[in-house]
Amino acid sequence: MEGALYLHRVAGTNPLSVMPTMPRDLDRVQAELELVVQTPNSFLTEIASHLIAAGGKRIRPGFSIAAAATSHVDDREATDDVIRGGAAVELVHLGSLYHDDVIDAASTRHFVPSVNSIWGNHRAILAGDFLLARASEIAASLGTEVAGLLGATISRLVEGQILELQHLYDPDRPVDSYFRSIDGKTAALLATSCRTGAIVAQLPRHQIDALTQFGSSYGTAFQIVDDVLDLVSNDADMGKPTGHDLEEGVYTLPVLRALAEPGSDELRSLLIQDMGTASRDRCVALIRASGVIDGAIVDARRAAAEAVTALEVFDESPGIRGLTSAADYLLANVEGAASRVSG
Repeated sequence: MEGALYLHRVAGTNPLSVMPTMPRDLDRVQAELELVVQTPNSFLTEIASHLIAAGGKRIRPGFSIAAAATSHVDDREATDDVIRGGAAVELVHLGSLYHDDVIDAASTRHFVPSVNSIWGNHRAILAGDFLLARASEIAASLGTEVAGLLGATISRLVEGQILELQHLYDPDRPVDSYFRSIDGKTAALLATSCRTGAIVAQLPRHQIDALTQFGSSYGTAFQIVDDVLDLVSNDADMGKPTGHDLEEGVYTLPVLRALAEPGSDELRSLLIQDMGTASRDRCVALIRASGVIDGAIVDARRAAAEAVTALEVFDESPGIRGLTSAADYLLANVEGAASRVSG
């Protein structure tokens, strides 16, 4: 999801920071993350702390905090349990990144050398397992529902990743497979972030479900925009080559739609392992020319609109202001992707 990281980097600030307490609350999440990975083994602590020290916007714990803040009308700081819940979902995210970087043989992550590039694949996998275990410990301390939720989310992350790997370099990958994969890899953890905050804040069940829907729909739109940007942004913007997913054999929604268009024989012939730069660039040009990116943007708009609609059951609150700001920001990125296509 490197492109998705780009989406938040260009904004300059976390879109949830319209909530006055959010910066302080995220500082508390950071402190909690640093604390829970401390072990008697200083080597393990160093590896497990690597991406925590690299920082980040902490969007997922931010969603947990904002979801909990829908329960009150004043600008109060998050409770300790909400902070711990946010830390748990972030540890799941970080653990999955350790594993993803091994799968992708990635050399960087969050603009620092990846764990696997420094300490090797075996240590990266074990450190990722350690982060997931720490997340499970925190979740268990917050009650059986949160513990079960995090366990189910980890399963969905694995299922989404496996589904993607099943269809690497597969030009006949069904579009349904794409949506099921991003539901597990991206939408599930954002949904869980919101749901965790809502459960810990003891919100009514219908509000817990609404916040879960917000996170899921937001995550779907988020990933589609990320996949569009992989095809329409330049290398400097993304921090990776345009069309990088094509090189990795990950055929996303615009690619699959382009392959389904009449006259896609040339594109299909170019989608091979070890494609050269010229072939990659030609593939990008063919996909852009096919007009399918507009359709993907429509899908992203629809999912973003579903996220906004899910919040209609709530009254005004700091949490709703934060989540609405995040949704507005996402819609702005959808429009930004559309302007790149038309421009």
